[in-house]
Amino acid sequence: MRNWKYVIAATAIGLAAFLLYRTLSRYSLDQLIAAVAAVPVPRLLGAAGFAAASYLCLSFFDYLALHYVKRPLPYRKAALASFTALSLGHNIGLAALSSGAVRYRFYNRWGLKTGEVAKVIVFCGITVGLGLLVLGGAALLLRSGLAMEITGLTRPAVLALGTGCLALPALYLVLSAFLRKPLTIRRWSLEMPPLRLAIGQVLIGSINFAFVAACLHQALAAVADVAYLGVASVYVIANATALVSHVPGGLGVIESVVMYLLPQNDLIGPLLVFRFVYFLVPLVLGSILFSVTELVYRRKGSAYVTDGIGAKA
Repeated sequence: MRNWKYVIAATAIGLAAFLLYRTLSRYSLDQLIAAVAAVPVPRLLGAAGFAAASYLCLSFFDYLALHYVKRPLPYRKAALASFTALSLGHNIGLAALSSGAVRYRFYNRWGLKTGEVAKVIVFCGITVGLGLLVLGGAALLLRSGLAMEITGLTRPAVLALGTGCLALPALYLVLSAFLRKPLTIRRWSLEMPPLRLAIGQVLIGSINFAFVAACLHQALAAVADVAYLGVASVYVIANATALVSHVPGGLGVIESVVMYLLPQNDLIGPLLVFRFVYFLVPLVLGSILFSVTELVYRRKGSAYVTDGIGAKA
């Protein structure tokens, strides 16, 4: 029964290595070098900084989720599980399953039950949705003219869509404040978090996607005069498309949507830089980190982990 855990670990590492190879093999070495060289160093550093800030925000998704299930762990453990799971999950696709499997691998060691890990995954998924809604709604309302130009929608449609995007997180906060029983929709049931955690979800989810959009903006601004909110609007559309399609890392989806909505002949370089900085570098780091932690915990065998919740490895 224990062997299936090692199968998950080996599969995740192998798939991550394959995705890295598949992504890089689409381009020649000269193309890759030229793409990075076309972006000025300050823009490249800015993109890297915003990418790092995003992954820092993502670690608080798990930290808040662990408080939601009433199984808080030290921040360093939440950050380790979050970064490893999401650096792989962002590239593998089907994030709820891929990153969820990696999260289970960590949290099960630290004493969480299967149902509690499932609640952590759902909580983090809802935080993602809230962040996308807030960023998208703000971009649509604050730059409605630009949104009309990008999307081709009429102003009333853009304003209605933006208002609807912001109304859903507001409703979520209201339900968290006043609903004491689980929210049930047909066979689906959700225990609403306390208001303070719900506020944390909305804030940290929004800040995270603001950083991701800023990362993309830094790369695109190297070759195109684009406004941050315009890039944010495009990124929300591209990310939503990638989530629906479940393509690993949104590979090709994000690039296609951005190049369609912001037609520029020289965007491929900055888009490659964005993919390097936000997807591939974390993928390499996360794969190494996951491999190292698997080796460490495997050597521990059945020894108790004494620095957190005492659970067998």
